[in-house]
Amino acid sequence: IITVVDAKHALDHLHEEKPEGVENECVEQIAFADRILLNKCDLVDDAKVEEVRNAIRGINANAEVIQTEHSQVHPSKLLNIEAFTLHKVLEMDPEFLNTDGEHQHDLTVSSTSV
Repeated sequence: IITVVDAKHALDHLHEEKPEGVENECVEQIAFADRILLNKCDLVDDAKVEEVRNAIRGINANAEVIQTEHSQVHPSKLLNIEAFTLHKVLEMDPEFLNTDGEHQHDLTVSSTSV
């Protein structure tokens, strides 16, 4: 899973209060990411980039964080990384395979897959 994090607005979304039972998608996407593109680094100063990197590390210390501008990154950093393992996901979220549990998403957040 590759997640793009907006360096300029990430902290606002990470700390956003959600209604009861609704997951914070920003936190979830970072937590499950194998690679994280920290994008829009050109729009913030170095101190802000470091603050966002620290917040990301607090959620997911294992994912590689790649700083980008305009999401530009060499494709070899994104393709065939063979990073997903069910074991790792179940360590983070033991209820991951439980389809009977309550789980709501923020409908204002969307994803794209290729």
